[in-house]
Amino acid sequence: MADPVTTPTAPAAPDEPKHVEAKALILLVAIGALIAAFVLYVMYARGVFEKTQTLTLVADNSEGVIPGMDMTFAGFPIGRVRQVSLGADGKVNIRVDIPRDDAKWLRTTSVFTLESSVVGETRLRAFSGVLTDPPLPDKAQRPVLRGDAGAEIPRLLASARTLLENLTTLTQSGSSIDNTLANVETLSGRLTGKYGVLGTALGGDAEAQKLLQTLQRVDTLLAKTDQRVFGRNGVMDDTQAAVRELNGMLADARTTLQKVDAVLVEAQAVGANARVATQDLGRLRGEVDASLRKVNRLVDQINRKWPFKSESEIKLP
Repeated sequence: MADPVTTPTAPAAPDEPKHVEAKALILLVAIGALIAAFVLYVMYARGVFEKTQTLTLVADNSEGVIPGMDMTFAGFPIGRVRQVSLGADGKVNIRVDIPRDDAKWLRTTSVFTLESSVVGETRLRAFSGVLTDPPLPDKAQRPVLRGDAGAEIPRLLASARTLLENLTTLTQSGSSIDNTLANVETLSGRLTGKYGVLGTALGGDAEAQKLLQTLQRVDTLLAKTDQRVFGRNGVMDDTQAAVRELNGMLADARTTLQKVDAVLVEAQAVGANARVATQDLGRLRGEVDASLRKVNRLVDQINRKWPFKSESEIKLP
């Protein structure tokens, strides 16, 4: 008998793991939490949650300025560019967010610069000269000074070209420097001549020789004058003799004056005695006059009492 034909059966499916969907959901939630934590950390690191104040810087153009660049003070970042926009007046407004903790370095007198170098990025800097000035208020607006090194290159090239032209003019034949060098050469030749510096100062050896001869004549004249004045039997000897004679005359005059002084003293004494005697004579004359008046009164009384004696008179001295 033939074997019965058996139909092949499908292999059994393996057992599926349990809670697959729940694990996948947990994994997605964990990844989302990590992403959110990373975003929050980045925002915190970028200062999104810090208290800030706004500063608007006004510039002529915005070349090299991009949102997110730092504003530095003494090399440390204290602010970040948040927005760059064009104002209604055609000026560029650069909005900078500054943390409250770093705003203490900015004052009302602070200066802001935007520096662009030939090689490298543009730098926004703040400078505060006097930290005791009032602090910079919130939402302040300040101009920014721009310094572009690339813009100075054409001016530097023009200055260099002018300098080279002037140098060429100065060094060419017949120029001022060429004439000056020729004069220096002539001067050095005179300095090495016979009379040296003297001949150079006077303009030639002949003039120097004349000056030396004149000095020799003056020296001879001074020697003769010295002999006539200070020599023997000179002017000084005569002057000294006259001075000695004058001293003798002054001594005689001094002696005579001393004698006159003695005479004046004696005359003063005599005058004093005469004054005393005059005073005594005055008193004596007064007494005599009083006595005479008494005698006159007595004679008058006698005449009145003795009329027959009226012709008799008494003569008074």
